[in-house]
Amino acid sequence: MANGFEQDSTVPIGSSFRQAREQLRRSRHSRTFLVESGTGELWSEMQTGDRYIVADCGGGTVDLTVHQIEQPQGTLKELYKASGGPYGAVGVDLAFEEMLCRIFGADFIWSFKAKRPAAWVDLTIAFEARKRTAVPGRASALNISLPFSFIDFYKRHRGQSVETALRKSNVNLVKWSSQGMLRMTSEAMNELFQPTISQIVQHIDGLMKKPEVGRVRILFLVGGFAESPMLQHAVQSAFGHTCRIIIPQDVGLTILKGAVLFGLDPTVIRVRRCPLTYGVGVLNKFVEGKHPRDKLLVKEGRDWCTDILDRFVAVDQSVALGEVVQRSYTPARPGQRRIIINIYCCSSDEVVYITDPGVRKCGTINLDLPEAKETNLPHKGRREIRASMQFGDTEIKVTAVDMVTSKSVRAAIDFLSN
Repeated sequence: MANGFEQDSTVPIGSSFRQAREQLRRSRHSRTFLVESGTGELWSEMQTGDRYIVADCGGGTVDLTVHQIEQPQGTLKELYKASGGPYGAVGVDLAFEEMLCRIFGADFIWSFKAKRPAAWVDLTIAFEARKRTAVPGRASALNISLPFSFIDFYKRHRGQSVETALRKSNVNLVKWSSQGMLRMTSEAMNELFQPTISQIVQHIDGLMKKPEVGRVRILFLVGGFAESPMLQHAVQSAFGHTCRIIIPQDVGLTILKGAVLFGLDPTVIRVRRCPLTYGVGVLNKFVEGKHPRDKLLVKEGRDWCTDILDRFVAVDQSVALGEVVQRSYTPARPGQRRIIINIYCCSSDEVVYITDPGVRKCGTINLDLPEAKETNLPHKGRREIRASMQFGDTEIKVTAVDMVTSKSVRAAIDFLSN
């Protein structure tokens, strides 16, 4: 038995999958979550309405989500749109590179990276090993090995030794070791971590102050960067008095485990928050005094306002799993075999036109129309295609129906070509 799932080699794979999914469903309805902390196993009984934040701290970014447990369904509701930023562990690496530039010169570091890439990788690996062992309040210094090619290349490039460069630099917290290493004090390592960790703490703090995110009970710290004692200490110091901080074992694998569990039961998150406003550009009746004159379009003797954003969903709007938005479209000319509709998005709900600042084209809806016989068309020759867009899942899906024939129309939505 592993993680509550019993494996039997005599049971077919399909049957085992169904059993695993049913086991997960039962455990979800029990509202009991097993959390493995760094000091052992911790059973946390989470009640209906309990709120928690998951801070996924990876190498490049930090991603935050806020959920609330619902009953009797045992599902999760997203309380605020997913947020985050480029505050991952790579920020510490960039700070280390910036420190090297201050000591040895940016032109030398760039030249060394270009002409000695293997040695540069060795240097970054040596720093990574020390970065993982950095702890708050460390008394002893950290030694980082410099590749011989770095020492030799610097002497050829500058005409002086690495030791001389360190003595002349204004980085007083880094010295030269007689063993051929950079000797960094704990204060120097703290300075490398501080900018990235400060941004993470500020982002979590800003999220907790949102009205929608009040009364958070638990903060889960996961992801590869969450293994860092420096980050753990900073988060505990900043939020330990307001909520419970839980750091599972194998935090780097937690996201993978969660993805597997979500694959077994994708309906566990019943309500999500839309990260952006999505819509299309349409024509509306022109209203004098309301619409700007540069948006006026005269067509068939009628005044129209162009470029109006017709919203499908708004930013931070609650979207239930499987929620559908329907719109009807008409081909511009008889015999048209394809309709291409541009999708626009923005981070605000206050925009009116697709030309407003912050609005950008992010995708297209493609509707392939089968050939229609003249006898099947309405008396005015207009053909209506009703498109249904499904939100609330991990991706937006679209289907379409020809209202004349009641047959499905081939529909696709593309966010990759923009």
